[in-house]
Amino acid sequence: MSEASIRTAGEAGPTSGSLVLNPHVAALPPYNAGLTVAVARAASRRSDIARLASNENPDGCSPAVLTALRSPEFEPWRYADPACTELRNALAEKFAIAADRIVVGNGSEEMIAAIARAALTPGCEVVTVIPSFGLHEIEPLAAGARVVKVPMADDLGFDIEAIAAALAAEPRILFLSSPSNPVGPALDQAQLERLARAASPRTLFVLDEAYYEYADEGAPDALATLSAAGLPHVVLRTFSKAYGLAGLRVGYAICSDAGLARAIAAAKTPFNVNGAAQIAALAALRDEAWMKASTARLRAERERVQTALHRLGLRPAPSQTNFLFLDMGVDSDGIAAALLREGIIVKPWREAGYRSYLRATIGHAADNDRLIAGLATCLSAPTPPAFNESGNRSNNTEGNCNDQPRTSG
Repeated sequence: MSEASIRTAGEAGPTSGSLVLNPHVAALPPYNAGLTVAVARAASRRSDIARLASNENPDGCSPAVLTALRSPEFEPWRYADPACTELRNALAEKFAIAADRIVVGNGSEEMIAAIARAALTPGCEVVTVIPSFGLHEIEPLAAGARVVKVPMADDLGFDIEAIAAALAAEPRILFLSSPSNPVGPALDQAQLERLARAASPRTLFVLDEAYYEYADEGAPDALATLSAAGLPHVVLRTFSKAYGLAGLRVGYAICSDAGLARAIAAAKTPFNVNGAAQIAALAALRDEAWMKASTARLRAERERVQTALHRLGLRPAPSQTNFLFLDMGVDSDGIAAALLREGIIVKPWREAGYRSYLRATIGHAADNDRLIAGLATCLSAPTPPAFNESGNRSNNTEGNCNDQPRTSG
């Protein structure tokens, strides 16, 4: 079938004879997962790549995870438990809640999609912030919802009163990440309570805590706060970041009640979390000492890198994550391209109003030193080089949706 014979519902007439596609999905921007090592090596012609774009844990994962994956209990020829019963029970014990309030997914991204599918209908409203995690906008758009984006404050903290004002319209869902991706700050207790008071019981309060384990000591207990407010809510967590299981994809949703959990579970695919991922997540939970030691090291390294960047005259946003959000003062595409030529992958941000920002993961000290040196060189250059000299520059203005540069060879 030719491309010309495919139309969206809005384009195809009743007798056009064209295949009709969902216009909400057809209009979505592509999600950019970041450059792969292979692409970076081809672009830089270097083998020593510093992967500082995707917020992976440079420490890897607990040795207990690798041991578990080599054990006889991993049977790849068997279907995994579609209900993730053992993992949900372990999480229920960890949080002292009923297991029927927990839904496990193929990464927290699948949980975001399932929430949108379960709760949204065309024309309803969703509130999030800008800059935002791309899927907090993309998944509602796919469901035909209208997305209202509240800008972060001038100091790159949360504009609590502006978010509270947006909640007065009783949107169907509030998607909010804390600690924030891509910016880095986290809600404090007073801010979370203020938003909980502003939210209506008609709004599903979704707090994405993918980076919770990196937050400073004394971070608010969102489960207790939202439960006390009597709001329908979901708190999202993941094993991808602090636990180092990004390649296995395990995330979970803690829901305010079992009915909400059933609706979200019904909106996901069966057998969605594979057997290796379930075994690995259980092993990671049993070795939280490893995770806590890793996050402590990365928090210390984050502070060291922040100090070095301040000496360069940069002012990264306050961060309680394993990354930094930097305003380079110029379009960040050129900075990212220059760093890529040195074998350093970062993520230039593409949302309107934030095109001068880039996000850089905190890696091992040696990789972070390469980043600092590379940024120092960029800042001393008279004009940053144009991004993607081959001419493959994206016109997309959405965060996380910029195209990858073409490379030769």
